[in-house]
Amino acid sequence: MDELVEPGGALMPPIPPDDAERLAALWRTGLLDSPPAECFDRITRSVAALLRVPMAAVSLVDRKRQWFLSRVGLALAQTPRDIAFCSHAVAARRLLRVCDARLDPRFAHNPLVTGEPHVRAYLAVPLLDAAGHALGTLCVLDREPREFSTEEQQLLQRYGKALERLIRG
Repeated sequence: MDELVEPGGALMPPIPPDDAERLAALWRTGLLDSPPAECFDRITRSVAALLRVPMAAVSLVDRKRQWFLSRVGLALAQTPRDIAFCSHAVAARRLLRVCDARLDPRFAHNPLVTGEPHVRAYLAVPLLDAAGHALGTLCVLDREPREFSTEEQQLLQRYGKALERLIRG
């Protein structure tokens, strides 16, 4: 899973080797482009408040886009997959922490960093289906650089597990 450099200098997220199976599993959930659901929004709001961040989302990473199943503090309903921070977390299938995106070569030239919403800090956990495919993430974003404590990382992971149970039905 090598990362490619796009013309602006940012690193594009790698495509997981199981991407075809991952996408099929994502589409089977029926969640893409679904109407807002309070069960997801409640978790997103809770995580944003508990981690004291202005933005939080449940993202689903489709073939060419990242779509937000739930979001707080983000005007965008979706972004292209190739600029999505969450694409990196999906490919890695593990927690991703970025303390200052301006200093991280994967994100320094990303339009979500250089322009609205001016992402500086990012923390995400991948949302896995029963077969282990990463369908998307639960993520929090801040407009200021920051560390995320071990406790904050663990809290996000616990909420991610709750989301996985909701997604699996």
